Amino acid sequence: MIKVGEYNMLRVLRKVDFGVYLDDGKDGILLPKRFISADVKEGDDIKVFIYHDGEDRLIATTQQPKGVLGDIIKLNTVSVTPQGAFLDWGLMKDIFVPKSQQIQKMIPNGSYLVKIVLDEQTGRIAATEKIDSYLSNENLRVKELEEVNLTVYRRTDIGYIVIINHVHTGVLHFNEIYRNISSGDVMTGFIKKIYPGSNKIDVSTGKPGYKRVEDETQNIIRLLKENNGTLPFNDKSQPDDIYETFQMSKKTFKMTIGSLYKQRIIEIKENGIQLISPN
Repeated sequence: MIKVGEYNMLRVLRKVDFGVYLDDGKDGILLPKRFISADVKEGDDIKVFIYHDGEDRLIATTQQPKGVLGDIIKLNTVSVTPQGAFLDWGLMKDIFVPKSQQIQKMIPNGSYLVKIVLDEQTGRIAATEKIDSYLSNENLRVKELEEVNLTVYRRTDIGYIVIINHVHTGVLHFNEIYRNISSGDVMTGFIKKIYPGSNKIDVSTGKPGYKRVEDETQNIIRLLKENNGTLPFNDKSQPDDIYETFQMSKKTFKMTIGSLYKQRIIEIKENGIQLISPN
């Protein structure tokens, strides 16, 4: 079964002058010649993305769109018509946002957070700004300490509402943010806490606990080796200075250098940290 708006692994049925036809169980779906290599032959399996062309026919491409069906991503406006707006999603044919699916009237050269959906009336891939109806915490697919994908949604008084794995919402509190962020930014994070009863979620960036420390130890050791074994940072350094150099929070930095100290890999001094082991 062909999945529109997604990647499909399809077999080459036959070659023609202008491309190849791929097996869809019917007459075949065209993969234009510009997207295939010269050595492709009948019977080969090719990974392709399927969508509708300008004449409403299913067509295949080896180009990679910026998002697939179900993704929530930030895209730029290419053009605007009385019926809606066209956004650049990385393919030759731009993705359409009907006027009815815009929160505010989209303008040329604008940037908007949208969800990629299947239009119920036409069966074609489209986009919508009206994301809230697709988000729910009623039946959670995540658990505490699980690593997740986060998309920044909007700012609140306590932090930022983020979209978790394109389906749930959570809060990234201000005290968990160590750099400037804005709507549409994507980052890796983890589920910090799930509140029983309400299913409200708090999230944090990076990886949980000592999993994060394990990754960051190599980062700090590398930086020490690149700077003759010493760095002018310790547990008294300013959080902003730590983040600018190490791309981690002060809390994670303290946990990491504490771990390295216990392993007798570094010394912690008044003016910074020093590498003990040359290895």
